[in-house]
Formats: sequence, structure tokens, C-alpha cells
Amino acid sequence: MPSSLPLPTIPRPMSPQKAQSRRRRARYRRARIRNFVFTAGPNRITGGRFSRRHLAEDFNIRQIPAESPLWPRAFDGLRIGHVADFHLGDLIPLERALQAVDHLAEQEPDLIAVTGDIVDLHHDLAPPLLEALAAINAPLGAVLVLGNHDELHCRDTIIRLAKDAGLTVLHDDAVAINRHGEQLVIAGISWARSVAACAQRVDRVGAQQTDLLLAHNPKAFLRAAELGVPLTLSGHTHGGQIAIKNIPNANLAITHRHRAGLYESGHSRLFVTNGVGSWFPLRVNCPAEIAIITMRHSSPTAQPPIDPKTNGFHAKGPTPGARRRRSR
Repeated sequence: MPSSLPLPTIPRPMSPQKAQSRRRRARYRRARIRNFVFTAGPNRITGGRFSRRHLAEDFNIRQIPAESPLWPRAFDGLRIGHVADFHLGDLIPLERALQAVDHLAEQEPDLIAVTGDIVDLHHDLAPPLLEALAAINAPLGAVLVLGNHDELHCRDTIIRLAKDAGLTVLHDDAVAINRHGEQLVIAGISWARSVAACAQRVDRVGAQQTDLLLAHNPKAFLRAAELGVPLTLSGHTHGGQIAIKNIPNANLAITHRHRAGLYESGHSRLFVTNGVGSWFPLRVNCPAEIAIITMRHSSPTAQPPIDPKTNGFHAKGPTPGARRRRSR
């Protein structure tokens, strides 16, 4: 009798955890390739010339006034120290990142908001930076959300290191601060790439009750504005790193509607910071920055007419009084 043929092996379906781990490893490999092409590679080819020039540039200390009638009266005049996109790694050494923290501490903010990308690829150097941010001892604390680069190596490790340092990490959740019988609700969402994914995360944190939203991706503002969130803080774009002089919103971040600076929609406000670090070793008309947002409660006023070119979103002009602080 002819021998029977073996039955074909049916592969077992991959578990969600294993599939997620495989996707994360693939993202990390792609990120390492991009890092070599755009970050480490150009720096080595130029013998570090771009990097040295970049690190010698001053930090821009920006004073950003903003207001909304939706902002809680008890927190009128709150000064928020906003930093993002350190990208600690090949281009931004720890010393440079700590200089930015020193400049932030000199401003004595009431609250520190960090909107992601503490590291570029690896978390090895993150602890001293996270500890320095917490050591500022802002009266209302320091709050952190993760960016896409923070999730490349080991997201859970970054979260643990930040919590151990004394920072509040918001991972699609919120905290409330009480003052004079009123609450300031601060929500934070984790990294999401698309407008739809950002909106889902904003809905998940119950943004209808949120006063301050932290989101690495400024695309979250579209949904936050629909829900009437008074203030959203974001990073991610780096201000494009190359911009037209005196027109900061005309830059290389062409995939984003909200690229740099202060925006408004109805009674909602968004500030997108240029960030502290860089993705490639060049900034033109777009200096690394530390932002101090002074948020005030205002009386309701008539809404500006909707511009069909912007769908009701208005970019505010450059803030006067911005000044540079030289790296020490």
C-alpha cells in the first residue's frame, strides 16, 4: 500500500502580545536605519562639524502668553514650563540636555510639562535627565507623556525610570490638581500617528473635563478643540528644524497643519514647541527652545470669522520678547 502523505502543518495564530513585540522590533530596526541615514551618518561624514555648530547654538527662552474663557479662574496666570523632543543620543549628549533643564529651572515655572521624546533610540542615558527635571521641584510638579521615539527601545522602562525619578507619567489618563476649591485636570495621551488615532486617545481620557492636554503629536488638537479643551501642548514637529526667517510656520514639517507656535480654534489653544533636541544636525531659523506659557482666564468674546483656508484654525504671530540663552 502506498504510504500516506503527511498532513500539512497549520501554523498557529500569533498571540497579540507576540505580534505587538514583533511590530515593535521592526519599528526599532527601521528607526536605527533612519538614525544612520539622517543623524549619525551625516554627522560622521562631516567630521562632526554640523553637530558642533548645532550644539554651540543658543537655546531660545520663549515667553508665551495665552488665554481662554474656559481656563479655570483659580489657575489664572499659571506659568507652565514646556519642553519636548530632547532626543538624547547621538546628536544631543546628556550635558546639552541638562543645560536645557538648568535654563528651565531658572524660569521658576509653576508646572513642568514634558511632551515626549526624551530619548532618540536608547534609554541608557535617560535617568539623569529625568531626575534633573524632577529636581526642579516645580510647585505643581512635573508631568510627562511619551513620544514615538520613547517607545522604540523599551516603553515600559522609560515609564518606570520617569516614575522612579518623581515625574507623573500620563499614559492615556489624567490627574487633578486642587486650588481654592477648583480643579485643574491635566490629561495626557500616548503616541498616536494619525488624526483618527489621536482622536480615539483624546476621547479615551475624557477630554470633556480636561483643562490641559499633553500630546506628543499636535494632531490631537483637532479633537481637543472640538471638545473645548482650553490648552493643548505638543511637540514632535521640531518646528521643521528649517524655516523661513520670521515665518516660523513656513518650515519642513509639511505633513502637519500645526507646525510651530501658538494656534487657536474657538476658545481652545495649542502650543507646538520647536523642541530641545534635533533629528538631524541642522537648524535654520528654528532654534532649540524652552517655552514658558502663561495661561490666563479671559472673558468670553466674539469668535473670529472662520477662514475657509484654515477651517477655523488661526496661527498666532511670533511672540515678542523671545530671547536666547547661550549654552554653558
